[in-house]
Amino acid sequence: MARPIEFDEAKVLTNAMEQFWKEGFEASSIQKLLDCADINRGTLYNSFGDKETFFKSCVDHYNILIDGQIDDSLKNEALGPWESINRFFELSVLNTTARRRNMGCMLVNALCDSINHNRNLKRVIRSSLANIRKPLTERLKQAQQKGKLKKGVSVEFATEILMNFMHGVRVNSREGKSPDQLKDLISFTIGSLKK
Repeated sequence: MARPIEFDEAKVLTNAMEQFWKEGFEASSIQKLLDCADINRGTLYNSFGDKETFFKSCVDHYNILIDGQIDDSLKNEALGPWESINRFFELSVLNTTARRRNMGCMLVNALCDSINHNRNLKRVIRSSLANIRKPLTERLKQAQQKGKLKKGVSVEFATEILMNFMHGVRVNSREGKSPDQLKDLISFTIGSLKK
């Protein structure tokens, strides 16, 4: 009788997620993934599938982190619209570990990677970004209804500004900008949309 495979799935996914996060899909060879996840080739293929399927599982694992940040900010009804948006950027950019902040954003990094040549993976990343866009748009609608969105700026355009800013600030964090510099960028950008 075969012995059951023993490994900590959450640890494997976290380690592999960070490998993909740091180096991207293409640069993360199967061997690098096996080494960081501390599993063998058989375990990878039997438990997680091929590299593309494994990457999707790691994106799902990353989305759990993002969902927690969204729940504590954009979906937190105790916070006002702008307070919740500011809180989202604090949680996702400023209140992470220095190591993770310096890695930027797994989703943004994947968009900049050669993943753009793979329609299936591009769809996975776009879906993940849509999960951020939706609650952000809802909060901007609330700001508009309360008369707190800058006059002449539509909810749709404000959403695009903040999504674009999210990509940019994560690249800035990866470049090594300090938390204080990032905080100033966040305050200025959000402030520019307020009425």
